[in-house]
Amino acid sequence: MFSNRQNQTRGGFPRHRRPMSLWLLALSLVAACMVPALVQGQSSTPATGNQQEPPAAAGGPQNETGPYAIPKKAEEPPPPRPEHPKKIEGMPDYSIHMDVPLVNVDVLVTTKDGQFISDLKKDNFRIYEDGAPQAINNFTVSQAPITAVLLIEFASTNYSFLIDALRASYAFADTLKKDDWVAVVYYDMKPHTLVDFTQDKQAVAGALNQLRIPGFAETNIFDALYDTLDRMDQIEGHKYIILISTGFDSFSKLTLDQIIKKVKTTHDITIFPISIGWIAREYYDSHGYTAPHGNGIPITQMDYLQADNEMQTFARLTGGRFYQPRFTGDMVDAFHDINGDIRNQYAITYHPTNTKLDGTYRKLKVEVVAPDGGPLKVRDQKGKDIKYQVIAREGYTAKRTVE
Repeated sequence: MFSNRQNQTRGGFPRHRRPMSLWLLALSLVAACMVPALVQGQSSTPATGNQQEPPAAAGGPQNETGPYAIPKKAEEPPPPRPEHPKKIEGMPDYSIHMDVPLVNVDVLVTTKDGQFISDLKKDNFRIYEDGAPQAINNFTVSQAPITAVLLIEFASTNYSFLIDALRASYAFADTLKKDDWVAVVYYDMKPHTLVDFTQDKQAVAGALNQLRIPGFAETNIFDALYDTLDRMDQIEGHKYIILISTGFDSFSKLTLDQIIKKVKTTHDITIFPISIGWIAREYYDSHGYTAPHGNGIPITQMDYLQADNEMQTFARLTGGRFYQPRFTGDMVDAFHDINGDIRNQYAITYHPTNTKLDGTYRKLKVEVVAPDGGPLKVRDQKGKDIKYQVIAREGYTAKRTVE
């Protein structure tokens, strides 16, 4: 191709007569083209046996000229964590720390006879901490656990009395809750502890299951009650005695005056007597007889009436109530009422105005007032004013903040 053009002329000049300037221009162009070729030849790999394999086809979309890919970006170390700014001397610290204390107060409001006043509202309560009034944040009615002794008359007396005693005992056991502490004691000539204070309902039921064959015929209620009061007086907090008995005393060493004196001087113990044997007593009374109490023990209807009055006195002096269930269903209702009397309480919470958590003791005072702020008046079913008492803790210790 090129040989056919050797004798041709360009621009009207023969080849051997081209001006020197054109030769110099052509020589400079050839040199400029050879420099990149030489550089490329030095950097390329010679085609020998050590020739490397071509790189694998890159992924990604394809077109007419072959595959292409965006080069992988080199991994870079993560940026360093920002340093906390150094505190400048003299500049105040503006960090925020909030710790809002909350105080819980359980309040029991009962009549003089120990009955729970259940219809009070939030507006009826006033709470003071170290003399300063507090705004009540939450108000509910809750049920408190009890510490009680189930004291049962179980002697070789009358079959109907035994049946009523067992029914009443099981009815009480059914009302127990997991946080209650209960001891089971039965008495004839003297008291016998079947199970000490426990929270195990099965243990209570197992103790009652032992009451199957009575022993002595005597029912010395004064001695048994005195011994129970004496033992319970060593336990802190408020306690209760559920007394299931006919109330008849056979041959106690103590007299009625002595046991009443003991009841009067005992604190924080409320007695709830449950009279048993009413069905048998009414049956015999309707036929002109007195229900037999035990073998060889002379008893009259007046003795039973006196026993009822004595148990009523025990209840009245300690703030309890006396129950005389005449049917099995009445026993269930009686223990339902007892639960209402001894379990219910008001749960009150508030945020104290003194928010310092400095470990100091704060005195509390709870008052019950009328909705208008005046004195609260409580009346019975006959419209007669009755006295009431407010039971709440006297104070608390503010938990110290850990620096």
